[in-house]
Amino acid sequence: MAIRLTLPDGTVREYPDGTTGRDVASEIGPRLARAAVAVKVDDDWIDLDRPLPHGGAFTVVTDGTDDGRSVLRHSAAHVLAQAVLDLYPGAKFAIGPAITDGFYYDFDIGRPFTPEDLERIEARMHELIEEDQPFVREEMSIDDALEVFADQPFKVEIIRGVDEGEGVGSTAVSVYRNNGFVDLCRGPHVPSTGRIPAVKLLRTSGAYWRGDEHNPQLQRIYGTAWESKKALRAYLHRLEEAERRDHRRLGKELDLYSFPSELGAGLAVWHPKGGILRRTIEDYSRRTHAAHGYDSVVSPHVAKADLWETSGHVDFYAEGMYPAMELDHGQRYFVKPMNCPFHILIYRSRARSYRELPMRLFELGTVYRYERSGVLHGLLRARGFTQDDSHIFTTEERLGDELQTLLDFVLMVLRDFGFETFEADLSTRPDKYVGDLGLWDKAEASLRAALETAGLPYEVAEGEGAFYGPKIDIHVRDAIGRRWQISTIQVDFAQPENFGLVYTTSGNDRQRPVMIHRALFGSIERFVGILVEHYAGALPGWLSPVQATVVPVADRHDAYARSVGERLREAGIRAEVDVADETVGEKIRRAITHKHPAVLVVGDNDVEAGTVGLRLRGEDKERRGVTIDQALAELEDVTAPPR
Repeated sequence: MAIRLTLPDGTVREYPDGTTGRDVASEIGPRLARAAVAVKVDDDWIDLDRPLPHGGAFTVVTDGTDDGRSVLRHSAAHVLAQAVLDLYPGAKFAIGPAITDGFYYDFDIGRPFTPEDLERIEARMHELIEEDQPFVREEMSIDDALEVFADQPFKVEIIRGVDEGEGVGSTAVSVYRNNGFVDLCRGPHVPSTGRIPAVKLLRTSGAYWRGDEHNPQLQRIYGTAWESKKALRAYLHRLEEAERRDHRRLGKELDLYSFPSELGAGLAVWHPKGGILRRTIEDYSRRTHAAHGYDSVVSPHVAKADLWETSGHVDFYAEGMYPAMELDHGQRYFVKPMNCPFHILIYRSRARSYRELPMRLFELGTVYRYERSGVLHGLLRARGFTQDDSHIFTTEERLGDELQTLLDFVLMVLRDFGFETFEADLSTRPDKYVGDLGLWDKAEASLRAALETAGLPYEVAEGEGAFYGPKIDIHVRDAIGRRWQISTIQVDFAQPENFGLVYTTSGNDRQRPVMIHRALFGSIERFVGILVEHYAGALPGWLSPVQATVVPVADRHDAYARSVGERLREAGIRAEVDVADETVGEKIRRAITHKHPAVLVVGDNDVEAGTVGLRLRGEDKERRGVTIDQALAELEDVTAPPR
């Protein structure tokens, strides 16, 4: 029986039953076949040497693509499991997926892994790769699979979940074998272990089985795999650079913020310099929102449970909320995980007309979410944070125009902070959702149209929307190529229904508004963390907490240095004067280490001539004899905020 395939160039061809992906790839071109690690037919991933089960749109997955690296890394995870089970008799293994830039596998060997263990395991992996063992796919019944994995409790739990309908199909599972090792897996894999040219184990950590702290804690080994040793070296260099840029370390070095253990996990305090940075960003946000038609509002930090029940948070978001407080004779209150219900109440405080729409409400609102301790990461994943949160109420007819305006606004703001490369995800309806299905479809179509009109590249994240609406997530690339999700635009037909929101139309009818949730920075905390890492602490002049340091050469120059500092501050430059009892070299090094945009050195000649020695960030040498007026002009240029 023939199968019909639509090839990448659009041609349609028929192939005999039993044709493999490798056969088709070889026909397209030998070079393509050599780079292939798997194929896709429609949305089905298929091993390169497996007979194609059906026809459809045919795609060759090559090793130098994101999809190809995912296959490569998943295969490397299997080799990792094989190595651990070889070296540690009685080891139990759980799951081992590919992740961004790498893979992991969870094990139970009765103790944590040591650095020496990782060296030993990686050496064994290289031996298995050198043996070029083929990956062989096999399907077996649930009963047979339970017998094969009888001594592996985590695999047994997965198999029983498939039998109960949690997985795809309920009568059989697929496994992969190589040289006697067998693992439960849907695949695909590279044809053999020898197709994994570059692999490196990175670190270990504890991990609860299935992410549930009530389950056993396992030991997770993280690794990475690439299509070449050159690509691996480049990635390891990026890791070193990422470590150098870690916002937690830089935050301490630059005296911006800290995470005292007395506060509890996921909470930060902002030091004076961090407070200046934060205020600068918040002032920019207030100023920019006011200039684009937003009205500032303020809401409390707690509210009665009734509010969160009406909004649906108690039903759909309870695991992310802190427990209720019993107040007012048994009345329950929650600290807010989101600002949206408060803005809804402001809209509902009186009758609204179509003439008032779109209504754009803006708040720098602090929220509190119970994130699991295992996912907390400095400012990037916290339990208390402030969002530059906006909620827009508009008519269904104006939704498309409003979304287009929003996208333009988002990109303008991110460019002001130095980002230029943007990507987007369109997240669609999840399994748990509220609202009418038809309204969800309308919301998704409006978001898609806005993205396409903006010409923004995007991927569809099926089922990843929030429970109350689909959304667009805007991603940026930082200075070392990492992808960060920052801004979110979310259409919501559900909350206006939940709260009975209406407006009066031009025909004097009552209509539901459409609600848009929107945060440009995501949160101030996370955005600061991203900025610190993007700039490696050397923030643009307008954001730098200290924009200029004045350094006197000797004590006799202190008074003049202070007068220069005062002149700078009068001109709006954030300046400090370093009169510490240290050498001038030590003071200059400290200013440079703290990433100050400018250092002004003053000595005898400067006192007499009314000049300074000036060195701006990035300059190798100090320029002597610069007049204060000239220094001010250069500093005002360096520290000027956007627009």
